[in-house]
Parts: sequence; structure tokens; C-alpha cells
Amino acid sequence: MEKIRRTKIVDLWTKPTFGEIVNVKGWVRTRRGSKQVNFIALNDGSTIHNIQIVVDLANFDESVLKQITTGACLSVNGKLVESVGAGQAAEVQATEIEVLGVCDNTYPLQKKGHSMEFLREIAHLRPRTNTFGAVFRIRHNMAIAIHKFFHDRGFFYFHTPLITASDCEGAGQMFQVTTLNLYDLKKDENGSIIYDDDFFGKQASLTVSGQLEGELAATSLGAIYTFGPTFRAENSNTPRHLAEFWMIEPEVAFNDINDNMDLAEEFIKYCVQWALDNCYDDVKFLNDMFDKGLIERLQGVLKEEFVRLPYTEGIKILEDAVAAGHKFEFPVYWGVDLASEHERYLVEEHFKRPVILTDYPKEIKAFYMKQNDDGKTVRAMDVLFPKIGEIIGGSEREASYDKLLARIKELHIPMKDMWWYLDTRKYGTCPHSGFGLGFERLLLFVTGMANIRDVIPFPRTPRNAEF
Repeated sequence: MEKIRRTKIVDLWTKPTFGEIVNVKGWVRTRRGSKQVNFIALNDGSTIHNIQIVVDLANFDESVLKQITTGACLSVNGKLVESVGAGQAAEVQATEIEVLGVCDNTYPLQKKGHSMEFLREIAHLRPRTNTFGAVFRIRHNMAIAIHKFFHDRGFFYFHTPLITASDCEGAGQMFQVTTLNLYDLKKDENGSIIYDDDFFGKQASLTVSGQLEGELAATSLGAIYTFGPTFRAENSNTPRHLAEFWMIEPEVAFNDINDNMDLAEEFIKYCVQWALDNCYDDVKFLNDMFDKGLIERLQGVLKEEFVRLPYTEGIKILEDAVAAGHKFEFPVYWGVDLASEHERYLVEEHFKRPVILTDYPKEIKAFYMKQNDDGKTVRAMDVLFPKIGEIIGGSEREASYDKLLARIKELHIPMKDMWWYLDTRKYGTCPHSGFGLGFERLLLFVTGMANIRDVIPFPRTPRNAEF
């Protein structure tokens, strides 16, 4: 086969060079045709669009043709011409075909609809589908958008540890990291495990958040963000929970709660705009195939200012809804940690746009949040989105050493885990704020997918760590 420099299929769509001989490589999506001419849909992952390969059967040996089945990998030389058929701008009239990889007849991705549950069972192959090709291209673009947003605004990307000896938020069960022999654990007279011989000489876990270390960086570099994997060992089998997921956590010195809300709104709108500007073909495919309101919902977020609503007012709206006959599964009262149904009611039915809920009761929020003068609430902020509920959670941080120390003691948080964090309030404390965005929650919104397991390549959930 003549050696010709490969052209990605996306470039055939965006920069076609009609009349030239090109080489394309990719995987067969479908093959159809008559006894004289076949049409092969080839895709190389660079775009949602396939390129049509036109094959005059008289010019090819039968031994090659019989290997061209769905899933086979091909290298094709041919003339790029304008397509006469509907649905594509260009096609390749094949002159040479090399089968790089045959695909046997047990290949599970045939030309038919597959359920999301089935595709999760073959997560090693699902990126080859149109749906997951689109999702993972969007995932890449969202990561690029995040880094560009912060870099362009003078933030520094800061790497916080994945292995930690402290539980940042009391955020649930943590995954332990150990080199101890689990079949022969040494214990003291109280039955507690002795960690002296463990790798770190103490109990260690995978992190649930990089926030506390991020705060340290903000008090020196001014504005930082983290972007990395986090781990929570909650036994939650819901469409919005993963055991391993990615978090973006900016921390900014001298920002108060209002600056924090401004940053969160600007950030998330930037990401949504980036998806529409840079991933429109993939977003449109997902809109047409799965969620007919996706593009309209994305555009709606961009054109509306987010509502800023104190928790107390939000509770009143929900209580009024209950009084008017609205049925919630979970109760509504001042002091309750709102359920997703409550958050979505405020966003989707009452205001019909995103809401930033502020000033939560301190009892349902983390110890590090700055207390308001009323002694009952803290300067927390949660950004609530349609179809998702909470997508961002953050706060102004408590800058007072004495108040922070009192809250740590009140909640019986071990001082051995907190001394270094408290030091930042002793040595040149400053007002500062930050928030956390679950990357997969953002992707759920941007792709319109219904389950968070379908926006990460290899989901980790209870009793599931395949691939």
C-alpha cells in the first residue's frame, strides 16, 4: 500500500482538499451497499462525523473485502471528492485498503441501540460508540476550558496530596491506604490497630478534598486552583455519586463571599460557553439523541443572571409550596440540609434559572466556614442548577483563629490533624474564599447524560472496580 501521510477525519470535514489522494485510518462503524459498490462509514475518534468510504468491489480482492466488518480497523487511500449523497460534505473513493485489525463476529457493538447499563459492562469498548466519543471529547474540552479560565485570570495550578492523614470535611468514609498485612494486624490492648509499622507510621487515607492545602497556597500565592481526583467511600448507588471523581477547587486570598459568588458564576458560564463554541457538533448530537432540551438549557444558563437567595428565604418558598399542595419526598423546615428535589424545585419551578443559595445554618455546614454575626448561620454558598441540584459548594473561610479553634473543639476534631491549618490563622491571617466544583457534575449538565457513571471513562462505585 502506497505510503501517504494520514489525515484525521475531522480535518476532512473542516479543511477538505477535494481532488487529492488522502489516507484515512479508523474503525468501521457500518458497511452497506450492493454487489457492485459498498459504502463504509469510518470513524477515527477525532469527530462525531464519520467519513464515507466508497468501495468499487471490482477493484478489490475478496479476501480483503470479507475482513471489512463492523469494528475492523482500516487504512484507506483514496480520492477525496464532494459527496453527492445527503448528510456528508465529502467522501473518499477508495483506491487501496489495508485491514490493520480484523474484528471477529463476537464484537458486541453492532448497528443497533445499546442500553447504558450494557455499555458500562463493556467500558473498555464504549468509547468507540458515537455517544461516548462525544462525551469524552467534551470531557477533554471542559478540562482545557477550566485551565484556561484560571490561567487567564492569574490563578496558579496547585497540586495537593492524594494521600492524607486528615479528613477535610468529615465528608464520609475514607479509603484507607496501608502497607500492613491485613491478615495479621497488630492491635493494642484496646483493640485499636497499631500503625507504627505502616508506611507512614500513622493511619492514612485517600483525600476527599484538596481544599485545606489549597487554602495554605492561597495565603502565599494569592489565587490558586486544584484539579485532581478525590475519593469518597460512601455506599451511594445513585445517578450522581462516584467513589472516585475529579474536583476543581479555587481558593482566593482577599475574596469575600460576594467575590466568591461572582467567580463561581463567571467560571461556570465560561465553561458552558466553551462547550457551545468548541464542542457544538458533539453537544448537538447528544441533544438530538438523548436530551432535546440540552442546547436550550445551556443557552439559558448563559443569558440569565443567577438568583442569590438566602437559605432562610429559600426555606420559606419551599414551605409555601408545601402549603399550596406541592408534595416533596423529604420534609422542609429551617435547619434541614436540602435534598436534591428541594434544590431543583427552586431552580426549575420557582425561579426557572440557576440559584446561589447562601447563609446556611452552621450546624449543617463544615467547620471552616465563616460565621455570620447572627451566630446561627455561615457564609456558605451552593450553586444550584437545573436537572442537577447542587453543582458548586463553597464559602468564605473563617479567618479568625479564636473562632476557628472554638468550632474545631466544638466538633471534637482531633487537633493533631488541624495544627498546621490553624497556623495560617496565627501567621498573617487574611479574608479568603473558595469553592469546589465536581467535574463530573459539570459534565452531566453539559452533556445531558442522566447518570454520572456515563461521563467518566471507568466509573468506580460500590462493588464495581472493573477495567
